[in-house]
Amino acid sequence: MTTAEKAELIINDIKNEKDRSPVRIFKNIAKKDYISIHGPEHHILDGACLLMAYKNAGGNIDIDEALNKLMAEGLRMPGAMCGLWGVCGAITSMGAALSIIDGTGPLSADGTWGKHMEFTSSAVAELGEINGPRCCKRDAMIAFKNAIKFVNENYHVTLEQEPMKCEYSDLNAQCIKERCPFHEK
Repeated sequence: MTTAEKAELIINDIKNEKDRSPVRIFKNIAKKDYISIHGPEHHILDGACLLMAYKNAGGNIDIDEALNKLMAEGLRMPGAMCGLWGVCGAITSMGAALSIIDGTGPLSADGTWGKHMEFTSSAVAELGEINGPRCCKRDAMIAFKNAIKFVNENYHVTLEQEPMKCEYSDLNAQCIKERCPFHEK
């Protein structure tokens, strides 16, 4: 199955989610058989979970338009960009979601451009401290932690946060175990 085919399934399935927690939405969709343990589908999935939770929390957004924009942006992001480009696709997906919410573009001077850069740099710095190898599930949890905080501090909605524990260690041949902040000890 191609990433574009997976993206279509993600967008269709995510529209049925009613939760205000992007993490719970993520867990519901990530267990689908078309979601790999690692892969570029996370570049669509992660930001889409944030958009859906934002909408469910009362955010004023055309969710169909937002999800379509997010899918288009996510499909432009190549796989393995964390190792090859030095920036995580989960974080860039959520950065894209924030830009969609705010209508931010490369010429925006309203403050959102800089705030989104602060969000992404904070999340990337946290990943850098943990170090690799990549784990799309761990990286998504770091991105969600930072994104939930950002949304709750900057918008008139409240996304729900929950304790994050890894459910994927046994599926990840490169799991870093105790170095991961979400590893079940």
